[in-house]
Amino acid sequence: MNNDVSKNESPSPPQLMMRAPEVKCMCAGSHAHPHGVKMAMRAALRCLSANLTSGLPQLSPTAALPATRLVWAARTLSTTTSRAEALKFTDKHEWVRVEGDIGTVGISNYAQEALGDVVYCGLPEVGQSLEQMEEFGALESVKAASELYSPLTGEVKEINTELADNPALVNKACYTDGWLIKMTIERPEELQGLMDQDAYDNFIKSLE
Repeated sequence: MNNDVSKNESPSPPQLMMRAPEVKCMCAGSHAHPHGVKMAMRAALRCLSANLTSGLPQLSPTAALPATRLVWAARTLSTTTSRAEALKFTDKHEWVRVEGDIGTVGISNYAQEALGDVVYCGLPEVGQSLEQMEEFGALESVKAASELYSPLTGEVKEINTELADNPALVNKACYTDGWLIKMTIERPEELQGLMDQDAYDNFIKSLE
């Protein structure tokens, strides 16, 4: 057996040499004029910058467009919803919520608190025509009675039949389930003479 093990050893793998990429730029020699050296250095920097930025991914200006559209859609939906649910008030404490060409009518929280527990709701018949501020019904409570006045001119299209068996809805949910009637809006310009929420709040303060 040969003791020289060097013959049985596997040759070492070749060493890989990593070389940095060359940046090809025209530079002035060591004996160039100082102004020429400055120009050469500027050219080298521009060349290096071009090589570095050329490998960066380009972001399309339309990449963020879907997100922008989503934000716009959300804002539009929010604005539309708030307009549809905005209330207008009369100085008799009725409110109207406009949805298309239909107005839903009820009484304000201030009015239901002043009345106390409502025990009876007298409402008009479907199909009845009303003029603005015309009396159309009455609410009775354990301590008082109050007439109802139409905030707009129009025709009664629906009454809240739930109030016949549960008039207390006027107290519990005067702006939602405790609505009174739904009517057409024959003169939309009449809405301009009604109060928005802020104006109505100020009106209530003036009564105190």
